[in-house]
Amino acid sequence: MRITPLGKNIWIYEGSTVNFYGFDFPTRMTVIKLNDNSLWIHSPEKLNNELKNELEKLGEIKHIISPNKLHHLFLPEWIEAYPKAIQYAAPGLAKKRKDIKFDIELSDNSKNDWEIEIDQIVFQGSPAMEEVVFYHKSSKTLILTDLIENFDPNTLNWWQRGIAKLTGILAPNGKTPIDWRISFAFGSKHKARLALNIIMNWDTENIVLSHGKCILGQGNEFVEKSFKWLIK
Repeated sequence: MRITPLGKNIWIYEGSTVNFYGFDFPTRMTVIKLNDNSLWIHSPEKLNNELKNELEKLGEIKHIISPNKLHHLFLPEWIEAYPKAIQYAAPGLAKKRKDIKFDIELSDNSKNDWEIEIDQIVFQGSPAMEEVVFYHKSSKTLILTDLIENFDPNTLNWWQRGIAKLTGILAPNGKTPIDWRISFAFGSKHKARLALNIIMNWDTENIVLSHGKCILGQGNEFVEKSFKWLIK
């Protein structure tokens, strides 16, 4: 099984690979068990019986998080499998997926069931997309989706490594993809910096990424390095 513990009450699941503009994007889901023993699912992956069985051994699936407008592909099958779970949408996603009934749109400092255990902030400032960033306090883990990508060069061929390096998403120097970085010039870098300041004040040790190599240890240092393009 590809679900592995990252710390106490937090697991990651190595999901399917999605082809995007000639790149095979490895994907990753994060699972957190809350104090009430319910499960919090970030960026849900393709369901299968083995995954369902493993998750149901951990707890009841109650919260399903779609953290930005790109990570929603497998939501219908989760809704069908877990109709009592609460569906949370990133800003703008409900308008894009009108076929899905979301229960709550995520925002800064939402008064959700997890506010004591998980902090959150909407990374604003780009007209292209906003992402909701989460921080699991007890494990000191920052949970990102596409805001940082960090592709292992060993998984890429020669031309893919070149493009990944050019766009700034090649490990160990992964960062926000260049097209998203450029989009902040047409929005508000000030809003982005406000969100980044909050993120940098979290005591981050580990960073879970949806695409590429996770960062285990020295998380704050990696955040600062990855966001040099934004820091004044």
